[in-house]
Amino acid sequence: MRTLVVVDAANVVGSVPDGWWHDRRGAAERLRDRLVAYADEGIAGHPGPLDIVLVVEGAARGVASVHGVRVDSAPGSGDDRIVEVAAEAADRPCVVVTADRELRRRVAASGAECVGPRTVRP
Repeated sequence: MRTLVVVDAANVVGSVPDGWWHDRRGAAERLRDRLVAYADEGIAGHPGPLDIVLVVEGAARGVASVHGVRVDSAPGSGDDRIVEVAAEAADRPCVVVTADRELRRRVAASGAECVGPRTVRP
């Protein structure tokens, strides 16, 4: 069964002060494009292929999905949508990429593993 990797776009993008706040949508698109390689290669402890979902919110909504990365535009809170996606994956391995402590606590309740942003953004 393929591992589902759910990426908290706002948290991962915000983990590096590279001017992302000037173009939140563009920053989310660049992250999406970097994630494509992980869909085939995998991440530490989870060999590929992986199913990757990038959850975006706010000004990053509307970023298109690409082969290997499905983009989910949260209608409200990105954290709430990530919790929903993790809960929907309760029957398979799920990894959530975020440094947000409260979000980590919330998704752990559905059995998801959590890893930090450096897992996908060196």
